[in-house]
Amino acid sequence: MTKLCLPAGIRACLFDLDGVLTRTAVVHAAAWKQMFDEFLQRRDGPSFRPFDKTTDYDEYVDGRPRADGVRTFLASRDIDLPEGSADDPPDKDTVQGLGNRKNALVLEKIREEGVQAYPGSVRFAEAVRDAGLRTAVVSSSANCRDVLIAAGIERLFEVRIDGLVAAERGLPGKPHPDTFLEAARELDAAPAEAVVFEDALAGMEAGRAGHFGCVVGVDRAGQADALRKHGADIVVKDLAELLEDSS
Repeated sequence: MTKLCLPAGIRACLFDLDGVLTRTAVVHAAAWKQMFDEFLQRRDGPSFRPFDKTTDYDEYVDGRPRADGVRTFLASRDIDLPEGSADDPPDKDTVQGLGNRKNALVLEKIREEGVQAYPGSVRFAEAVRDAGLRTAVVSSSANCRDVLIAAGIERLFEVRIDGLVAAERGLPGKPHPDTFLEAARELDAAPAEAVVFEDALAGMEAGRAGHFGCVVGVDRAGQADALRKHGADIVVKDLAELLEDSS
């Protein structure tokens, strides 16, 4: 029998998608870098300072809604662009246009490379369901459902609060806790009865701000100390570390 290494009284598990359940965080990081580097080179010429796929990604865009990521990174470089509109073409230099360009690059990379789930995360999610706990995916991505289906794991989650749902319900994205709180509410669990599983610093902050029963940082990029600093109660390299064979 498999035992879950979680605090007592937990009734619900709230999982981020990219980097926690699926190997898509690296795809997003590559798409952000390509989009911003192309924009910065157009703007500043050959002397442009490239987007750093580690520092800039972790600090300004990872885990945030797409447009918020664009705004936050541009602000870090003191760049002011028009907001634009949600249907701006991907080649338009507005906040929304840059966000749409990044999304087009992500979809292109996913079509080319496919989507893989982390085996340890699948085992853990299956064990969570076997133990009678409730499950939700909480992601800033507007492509969340497509990614879950492509990875073959949609069946493991009762509730999906993603970028599309957040926009429909007017929920601010991470680092605000609202999307996680909404998922817990849909699962009939109080925040203290839910665990947040995240790999992004913005997700750690959201988990801490929501006063959840536990915030688990998944360290895929060697940033365990930063995850703890931003709110993780526990840091693991893989969710399988939270499984214990009690047979």
